[in-house]
Amino acid sequence: MLRLDLKRQAIWVDLGHGVRLECDPLTTAVMAAARKDPSVRELPEDTSQDDMAIVMAKAVARRVVRAWSGVGDVDGVALKVSPEGINALLDIWVLFDAFQTKYLASGFLLDQEKNGSAPSPIGISAGAIATARPAKGSAKSARPKSTRRKP
Repeated sequence: MLRLDLKRQAIWVDLGHGVRLECDPLTTAVMAAARKDPSVRELPEDTSQDDMAIVMAKAVARRVVRAWSGVGDVDGVALKVSPEGINALLDIWVLFDAFQTKYLASGFLLDQEKNGSAPSPIGISAGAIATARPAKGSAKSARPKSTRRKP
């Protein structure tokens, strides 16, 4: 069952290391706006998937982050949220990874819910978890049947 959150309130996302972000909900409008962001549109065609993911995540974050805590300058003075600050924050790998996992991935879970199979990174069922108990023994072979053509 699909569960809709009709309240659409901002949420706090804990990225670890004392950093928390207050983010607006991840909506279709946010994703559409991020795709139109100049930083995304100006990417060369041969840009790798990893580089595209970084640019797109930053574009989304610049649109949804309303407040933060645990972010300061080199002297420890708290910084106000800014596009440059968001980009710098997401240049830190562990924080970027946490943002992707804890915020962005929530928007992609619906895509996985409609798929009855477990995600598989290489196109086979290697990523699936077995749910059936192993068989106790071998099954009997089928009886051979005549393959002659009937007149």
